[in-house]
Amino acid sequence: MCKIINFAVIIAQLQSPPIFTKQTMINIRKLEAELWESADLLRQGSKLTSSQYCMPVLALLFLRYAYSRYKMVEAEILETRPKRGGRVMPVEASDFAAKSALYLPREAQFDYLVNLPDNIIEAHLKNKDGQDINSLGEAVNNAMQLVEDQSEQLTGVLPKTYTMFADDLLRELLRIFNNKTIDEVGGDIIGRIYEYFLSKFAKAVASDDGVFFTPKSLVKMLVNVLEPERGIMLDPACGSGGMFVQTGDFVNAAGLNANSQMTFYGQEKVEYNAQLCLMNMAVHGLNGRIISGDEANTFYHDAHNLAGKCDYVMANPPFNVDKVKAESAMNAGRLPFGLPGVNAKKKEVGNANYLWISYFYAYLNDHGRAGFVMASSATDSANKDRDIREKLVRTGDVDVMVSVGNNFFYTLSLPCSLWFFDKAKRNENRDKVLFIDARNYYTVVDRTLNEWSEWQLRNLQAIVHLYRGEQEKYQQLLRDYGQAIDEAVAALKEQAQPFSDLIDQDTRGHFLGLMGWIDDAGHDYTELRQRVDDQIRQTKMCMKSAESLINKRTVKAMRQEGEAFCAVLGEIIKVIDEHNWLTEKFGDDGKYQDVLGLCKLATIQEIEEKNYSLTPGAYVGVAEAEDDGVDFHERMTEIHDKLNRLNTEANALMTDILKEWEGLK
Repeated sequence: MCKIINFAVIIAQLQSPPIFTKQTMINIRKLEAELWESADLLRQGSKLTSSQYCMPVLALLFLRYAYSRYKMVEAEILETRPKRGGRVMPVEASDFAAKSALYLPREAQFDYLVNLPDNIIEAHLKNKDGQDINSLGEAVNNAMQLVEDQSEQLTGVLPKTYTMFADDLLRELLRIFNNKTIDEVGGDIIGRIYEYFLSKFAKAVASDDGVFFTPKSLVKMLVNVLEPERGIMLDPACGSGGMFVQTGDFVNAAGLNANSQMTFYGQEKVEYNAQLCLMNMAVHGLNGRIISGDEANTFYHDAHNLAGKCDYVMANPPFNVDKVKAESAMNAGRLPFGLPGVNAKKKEVGNANYLWISYFYAYLNDHGRAGFVMASSATDSANKDRDIREKLVRTGDVDVMVSVGNNFFYTLSLPCSLWFFDKAKRNENRDKVLFIDARNYYTVVDRTLNEWSEWQLRNLQAIVHLYRGEQEKYQQLLRDYGQAIDEAVAALKEQAQPFSDLIDQDTRGHFLGLMGWIDDAGHDYTELRQRVDDQIRQTKMCMKSAESLINKRTVKAMRQEGEAFCAVLGEIIKVIDEHNWLTEKFGDDGKYQDVLGLCKLATIQEIEEKNYSLTPGAYVGVAEAEDDGVDFHERMTEIHDKLNRLNTEANALMTDILKEWEGLK
């Protein structure tokens, strides 16, 4: 009997270092896509807009998460629960509070809602206030209210608009999110699904208030450079809370508890976005203090009174905002370098980018770090912006500048920059700034979207580590590469079995013989890459050879297993390529050096010579293009001659076809 291997899991393991995680027990990407497709088809059928649909759907995901967490914690409580008269004492809300978990009354549990009868009226249900429940929408509204009653952080956050859904539609949504696969890996997977849904909704729900979802790879880059450990973190334009979530993940991954190590503060003018943020944090088990509405307008309010108190500041503020009242902004403070340019007639700040930049700096304590996304134009804008930038540079606290290419946002194609401040830089780096030009370093997701893969993120982080003198972290990355590649290669024979079991005997013998190289695969990654690449070609040849020799009913399955095996091989090549990309520039030992077209460690004097520009491209230069040995003019002549030849042949063929056609008349 053929052993079933989930190739998607193996690919996920290679894409997400370290190689083995609990999340990769299932095809998460497929699950995300299936859940979204099902939910979006219902939206289309309901004639609801994406903005109407977004919040209720995300809240259902939250409720599904809360239920998964509830069942997990309940099982832990019951293991040590005292018995009376041979019966286990029932669990209570206080038991969950002791474990920092959310207690769910029966009527707020997901399985209760899923299993409600079709005829709600005949069930004679009552809401928390004793009133009759006459529809499934009213039952879900009641569940949301019951959840809010258990959490001060969620009070007034969860939607209670489910009566706008027809019962049939709402029942189907509940069924979609009741996917048992989620429980196989635990409720934490819902955090990823929630973020996936956010990214999909972001494309459709973006408004004049700005995009509420910052792509994960940009957020991870900010977190990776800042390396938060403990203290106060502020996001004064927090949107859907991506900065908090990734910071929490980073701290937890270090073996610490984010809620005990970090205190999260957020400001978000748009209340809708703040609600998304609080749900997102709750889904990831994080606590935070989020203020929304007019009092959370960062231009005019320091809502948490955190100026000079923050250990970390992270943000993706709206770019190029205008019409900010200059006097009100000045009175609100947090402008250590003064106002940017003001329209004398209207008394308004024409572009608020440097208001944001000043705020981020002003919020830091004497050892604080800040990382934020900013429009690329801000790195060398003129006039008052240039003056503020000079003052910033002269503090010695500008740490790292990263240029990001196009298509990193879900709704916009514009390039951007990542800025980093560090008030506790090493003395040897105080008069220097690290510039990284990553505009040509990314992974293409689709025609309109690019991102950094997990390995690419770690490679960029490694450059910062070397700049900071942290060679051990660089060495650890190389060990992680080695482990990931070695484990993947060692498992290739087993992974090839489903394919080899489906081809004919002769082809199987040939195929297995071709895989003999695995037994002596070494750590020469250039040679290893070539062998893996050869294996892909040989596997595809074996697929083609077997097609005419096996049962026709088996051909489709054989092709699928063969393509899946080739996909795993392709992911190994990607990891090898990223390893080689890094070591070709910084060696196996890991010593920082400027790399043409990629990174440059510039002194304040050099920055002064360039009129205080902070554009990485102005410092790193342009890498020389590799000479492929092909004469351009000669090649174009060959192409032109071939095209003329093909046109002549096409015309002759058309003439023959017309003659034949005339003969048939």
